[in-house]
Amino acid sequence: MKAITIQNPDEILTLLADVSLRGTGFTTESLLDYALEEGFTEPIFLNASGEDPNAFFKGEPNAWAIYQVREWKRVLTISGGPGQERRARITETP
Repeated sequence: MKAITIQNPDEILTLLADVSLRGTGFTTESLLDYALEEGFTEPIFLNASGEDPNAFFKGEPNAWAIYQVREWKRVLTISGGPGQERRARITETP
């Protein structure tokens, strides 16, 4: 999939609702549910890139491998890809 950048909170939440992650490491049936559980209720920036056969967008495989979701100073990063164990990490920027 082509890399994308979104800076509209509603569009970000809509996209996350359509992403499910399977395979090894971090998995979820809804990336939106995970983001909301971690407190990302009003994200201001999303960047998604790469391609992962175990990531699904609207039920179709080969969605993005890397996701960065920013909500002010907090950043949720999901990283993975073919043959890699997917990881989720939350950091705070100064």
